[in-house]
Amino acid sequence: MNTRGGNYDIQPIVELNQQQRELEVKRSQLQARSNEIGKLVGQKIKSGTNPQDPEIKALREEGNSIKATLSELEPQEKELIVQIQELVLALPNLPSDSTPIGKSEEDNVEVRRWGDEYIPQNPNILPHWEIGEKLGILNVERAVKVAQSRFVTLIGAGAALERALIQFMLDRQIAAGYVEVIPPFLVNSASLTATGQLPKFAEESFKCAEDDLWLTPTAEVPVTNLYRGEILAAEDLPIYHCAYTPCFRREAGSYGRDMRGLIRLHQFNKVELVKFVHPSISFDELEKLVGNAEAILQALKLPYRVIELCTGDLGFSATKTYDLEVWLPSSGKYREISSCSNFVDFQARRAEIRFKEAGKKGTQLVHTLNGSGLAVGRTMAAILENYQQPDGTVQIPEALQPYLGREVL
Repeated sequence: MNTRGGNYDIQPIVELNQQQRELEVKRSQLQARSNEIGKLVGQKIKSGTNPQDPEIKALREEGNSIKATLSELEPQEKELIVQIQELVLALPNLPSDSTPIGKSEEDNVEVRRWGDEYIPQNPNILPHWEIGEKLGILNVERAVKVAQSRFVTLIGAGAALERALIQFMLDRQIAAGYVEVIPPFLVNSASLTATGQLPKFAEESFKCAEDDLWLTPTAEVPVTNLYRGEILAAEDLPIYHCAYTPCFRREAGSYGRDMRGLIRLHQFNKVELVKFVHPSISFDELEKLVGNAEAILQALKLPYRVIELCTGDLGFSATKTYDLEVWLPSSGKYREISSCSNFVDFQARRAEIRFKEAGKKGTQLVHTLNGSGLAVGRTMAAILENYQQPDGTVQIPEALQPYLGREVL
């Protein structure tokens, strides 16, 4: 855990756990003695002993003393369990053995690049927000009036392009074997805790004041929790789902970064891919998941690279993660457009998602994976820049043209 860049001390958990176990043993012994006393008193009275007999009185006094002690021990044990749970929930997942060790994003490993031949040679490419405003398809000022900064309004062909991208992504992923779901866009605290957003990332989420409900930060949360508390049949695995949802994030701590454009918004659209798989194949399934996300970028002919995150840049719940970064020519940089992670049994343990194999005793925890397939706004930003023409128009990627019924913006 310390390779993640933090300083994780599990000794307090070990000590609290020892205290809780000792209390549990003591409580169990006292409860057994209390049950024994109750049985003895009943037997003696049944056999004709006077209820006022000194021996019965002594047993009852001992029983009352035990009950008083138990009434003190039980809340103590419950409090210890709560403390242990709070500390355990704050611990991140363990990095996989194959995750590169590093301190920050500077130590991430580039795995491969694709589409260098599609990098535009036009030296005068405008940032996507500027070309979007010139074309009249993106408006920030009116969105700020309606909400606040970090919101945008898409207009006309901009709205149509966003909708087309969502449909295109869903169609491709359904063809790849994913079953589409439309989950609730509001989620409860138990759901966010199960996938790892709570308690650590509470400040990143928007909470409804009157209910135990939060705006979903990503479809990962509601889709994973569709199976919370369930025991699945092994023959039903793997389960693949794709889902479009709007996503809502506070972006706490990112003030001053990406204030303009579609990169870092409080509200954005995303198509998410979620898998529930047998533990023996989860890392193979991660590679396939990355391939599913890459297929969208390749179909759109958008240049990108695949990055393997090091331990110091790994997400809280993930054991291994690949990021896909798309080329944005206006800044001359690759920017994240998808993050694909294997969580092994981390989320399944918190969510109690298990499976049962025929002929085997007990149950096992499933392995969960998810990734963006893709972040829609960032995909639009990449199209507006990579397909920008010298005359100020934007060509529509060929794969999207049937969805829009036009070739140029």
